[in-house]
Amino acid sequence: MAEETMRPNETAVPVMPCVSVDETLEFYQALGFEVIHQQRRPYIYLAFRWSGFELHFGGAPKHLDPGAEDGGGCLIMVDAVAPYHAEFTRAMREKYGKVLAKGRPRITRFRPGASRFTLVDPSGNGIIFIRRDEPEELEYGGSKRFEGLAKALDNARIFSEFKNEDRTALRVLTTALRRYGDTAPAVDLARTLATLIELATALEEYEPVEEWRLRLAAIELGDAERQQVEQGLRNASELHLWRTGTTGEPEPGGTP
Repeated sequence: MAEETMRPNETAVPVMPCVSVDETLEFYQALGFEVIHQQRRPYIYLAFRWSGFELHFGGAPKHLDPGAEDGGGCLIMVDAVAPYHAEFTRAMREKYGKVLAKGRPRITRFRPGASRFTLVDPSGNGIIFIRRDEPEELEYGGSKRFEGLAKALDNARIFSEFKNEDRTALRVLTTALRRYGDTAPAVDLARTLATLIELATALEEYEPVEEWRLRLAAIELGDAERQQVEQGLRNASELHLWRTGTTGEPEPGGTP
């Protein structure tokens, strides 16, 4: 009999904690996942399939706090992330009447050109969809290739897109604006203001937005430079549409 050998064709399936069977089932089925296994006794075990991957769940330890969002996670490597984000947000609107953008469960927003987004489920697990060719190294503090506001913008991008920390990104840019705003190149200043408007809109902290818009409108830019800036403004303007799927007025509390 020939000796058995290992072949590099393994399949790894992470098993994440499940705090509530009913909430977990509702959330993943709302997104279009197929339930391929459902067991409550003698122990919890759930398995879902969507497209070409599976997510499995077992019972959660008693000390697990879903609000801490540190129970478990899974990385889903894909060729392009935008279609996945679009499908999940469409499913959320159909099920809940809006995109679940805050609290738990939720989906993080997707900015054009970004390489990842995260689904946070009712148990606080993070399912992170990542573009296969995403850069392997990140320079926290901003790339050494940049300086001033450009470096702060790169640092804020990492906090916002890779760590889901919009508030930290907002603080980074607010500090950099005070430090470099009077001497920075016009396009860097404009990009910073547009990004601040987007972040403040995402956090629903509208008070400084009008001041930033007025300051941005006073900056003289060439056509190519203005195109760079306008994407950030489109992101802010589309946040309400993204959350609700409507073209109605922004929610109470201000206007982006």
